[in-house]
Amino acid sequence: MSRIGKKLITVPSGVTVSVNSGVVTVKGKNGELKERLHPNVGIEIKGSEVTITRKTEERANRAIHGTTRANVANMVKGVAEGFSKKLELVGVGYKAEMKGKNLALALGFSHAILFRAPDSVKIE
Repeated sequence: MSRIGKKLITVPSGVTVSVNSGVVTVKGKNGELKERLHPNVGIEIKGSEVTITRKTEERANRAIHGTTRANVANMVKGVAEGFSKKLELVGVGYKAEMKGKNLALALGFSHAILFRAPDSVKIE
């Protein structure tokens, strides 16, 4: 079995995982995510644990097994706690500041780089 694919996915409280006609749905406090499962991959939900299975031992099925498990685990994490990314600027004179809803980056160019984040992304 795949090392990644055989790991159990623990579902935290407040998050529900359901499967309906090949589509896995994960709901939590941060929203709802859906993904269509590959036909050669199955999913078993037992209490607060989710297991991903595969139908055959073919190379392609082994690959999609681990990928599907990682995608479902990321869906659970996303609706439960969300994702964050820290940006660290290293160097003399580099800086980042918020100007309204735009992120202004001074990265050594002759001008500042303005980045407007999508509404679903929060920048602090």
